[in-house]
Amino acid sequence: MKLLSGNEAIARGAYEAGVRVATAYPGTPSTEILQNIARYYPEMYAEWAPNEKVALEVGIGASLGGARTLVAMKHVGVNVAADPLVTLAYTGVKAGLVLLSADDPGMHSSQNEQDNRLYARLARIPLLEPADSQEAKDFVRTALEISETFDTPVLLRTTTRVAHSKSLVREGPPAQPELKPYAKDFTKYLMVPANARKRHVSLEDRQEGLRRYAEKTPLTRMEPGDRRIGIVTGGVAYYYVKEACPWASVLKLGMSYPFPYGVVEAFAATVDDLYVVEELEPFLEELIAARGISVHGKGLIPRTGELSPAVILRSLMKSPAFVSAAHAHGSAEPVRQGNNSRHAPGPSPEAAVGVPVPPLPARPPVLCPGCPHRGLFYVLKKLKLRVMGDIGCYTLGGLPPLSAMDTCICMGAGVGMAHGMAKVDPESAEKTVAIIGDSTFVHSGITGLIDIVYNQGTSTVIIADNRTTAMTGHQDHPGTGRTLRRDPTRALDFAKLARAVGVPHVWVVDPNNLAATRKTIAKAIRTPAPVLVIASRPCVLLSPAAPDPVAINPEVCRGCKLCLELGCPALSLRDRPRVNPQLCVGCGLCSQVCRKGAIGKEVAE
Repeated sequence: MKLLSGNEAIARGAYEAGVRVATAYPGTPSTEILQNIARYYPEMYAEWAPNEKVALEVGIGASLGGARTLVAMKHVGVNVAADPLVTLAYTGVKAGLVLLSADDPGMHSSQNEQDNRLYARLARIPLLEPADSQEAKDFVRTALEISETFDTPVLLRTTTRVAHSKSLVREGPPAQPELKPYAKDFTKYLMVPANARKRHVSLEDRQEGLRRYAEKTPLTRMEPGDRRIGIVTGGVAYYYVKEACPWASVLKLGMSYPFPYGVVEAFAATVDDLYVVEELEPFLEELIAARGISVHGKGLIPRTGELSPAVILRSLMKSPAFVSAAHAHGSAEPVRQGNNSRHAPGPSPEAAVGVPVPPLPARPPVLCPGCPHRGLFYVLKKLKLRVMGDIGCYTLGGLPPLSAMDTCICMGAGVGMAHGMAKVDPESAEKTVAIIGDSTFVHSGITGLIDIVYNQGTSTVIIADNRTTAMTGHQDHPGTGRTLRRDPTRALDFAKLARAVGVPHVWVVDPNNLAATRKTIAKAIRTPAPVLVIASRPCVLLSPAAPDPVAINPEVCRGCKLCLELGCPALSLRDRPRVNPQLCVGCGLCSQVCRKGAIGKEVAE
């Protein structure tokens, strides 16, 4: 038995199930799956792909080549991979293929909280939802077996809580399935219209067998309780339900699609009042209601945000029938929230310590001290530019006091948006730039840059190149020259790539040099042609150098507070600005901003 996170357990499950190939693009909350799978080399080969679409396509090739395969990504990544996914449901697989979607209710690290259970219904593929780490491990093997039995990809959906929470897992020995020999099959895998029409029929024929399996699978179980209240649930919401109302009858769905109508109808017949507790969309609720079964769902349970025992209990208490049953079990006391509305029911912090507890101070995310993005955004703000942004650490440049990013839609969007804005108003090209990270540029920024060149645009694109995929924990990408296993490989040269696709002006600048950065960007936006500016400096957390903090000379400082406009966590204000030497890494930006020369390393000595 080991204490594993859901992501660690999925990696272990892939190993035990005989997965040979695993691919992914890093994205919280799924990132650690591939990082842990890489530890099982050479039994499993793992790689970071440039984006999720490529990851799935590599996985499809591995499956057709006869190897069990796992492809992992966060929920929005499935949007990128949807093109091959929906057609893969037509063709089917050779060896088992599991697509892991890590959803993010509550948007802990995402720009939306879409519910990817809907992809299972769209593509007509099986959907499994583990509730804890043991199930996360076990469901990988089951998903692969379903994939091979029914000739279909399988969607394994987790959420942030399952991915990152730890629980006990019983490990087992690894399986060693033989590679399935490749067999050419024109009608199965070549999706020209004539073949695709037939494969669509095969896809629908497959559903009946999957429905029969869903009705009898041990992944779904009934837990009898008070027959007055029956709750249908799945995933981590199951544990929230068990904590909030352990006395209720519960139907836990481990396989949510195809939907086990017979099991649900049988369960509904045993209870007086039926409820569905699920995060985000009314996925289960709509399927139940479509059978004419009376059910309470999103009329009580929130459709947005992450659930918790407290949220569930407070929501269900809106139902008189639930209140009546809850009173009988002594669990209808008002839910105390304390400092956090997501806490489970229980004594408030005030009751626990006997004195009022002040709320915790806010801790908004900020760029690290010495972050190379800070100087870049400071310059963009001073130039008063429209900044079409993107997703990564540098998205924090849109928050005060830098406030130098206008938009964040999806990976790569800023490049196309800057071009579109310039086409509407050509003069806006001198006021607008696109900013994109190095990993994101490889993911989905290259095609946007080509679009600018091809359609005779004049936009300026800035790559915030910190030599890593930093936001998700410093993963390598094609521009770093290292693979997932840190083996050396060819590094993508952004400047050469840009010139190869026709960008006439490519300039590289150190964003920690504020004067040079300002001069370069000012020149770029005045240039009536496509320009790529590469703001290149490694992430400060990757630097092995020891911190060399600066200090403020109180005899010279006039308290103008210009240095505070950088938003550096190492700078604070009491009677006048101060430097925290435990946080300062000596990047020198504040020294460049100070007009009085009050900040310097020689002062610190």
